[in-house]
Amino acid sequence: MRHPKALKWERKLKEVFRRIDQRLEDEYGDRYPLHPARPKEGATANPAYDGLFNIGASFSGGFGSEHGAGYVVNVQMATLERVDDDVREEIEQRVAQALEAELPKTFPHRHLRVSRDGHTFKIHGDLSLGMA
Repeated sequence: MRHPKALKWERKLKEVFRRIDQRLEDEYGDRYPLHPARPKEGATANPAYDGLFNIGASFSGGFGSEHGAGYVVNVQMATLERVDDDVREEIEQRVAQALEAELPKTFPHRHLRVSRDGHTFKIHGDLSLGMA
């Protein structure tokens, strides 16, 4: 069983990812063919299950990380075509920039940062449950 405030925090974060997903679909959605088993954008009730992108994050305790605990951002593209490393990096940078803009609006009383942590980006900072 998960703490209700943690669930509320993650629901808000999921809404941030939905907005970012929509922007990426608008900008990059026609650049790569969808995986044959993937529905087109908007075909399902959840954007994680349709379109080219699935953006989310999973909590990490941060052991061995220079930033400590946080949410590791995951950007998946549903295509069988090879995505060049520079394009993937550009997309991940756009996600990080969008998060930096969206997080203060969604969580105004928290000090959250988005930083490169190894090969991924991580949301870290005030993750307390005091003001979910």
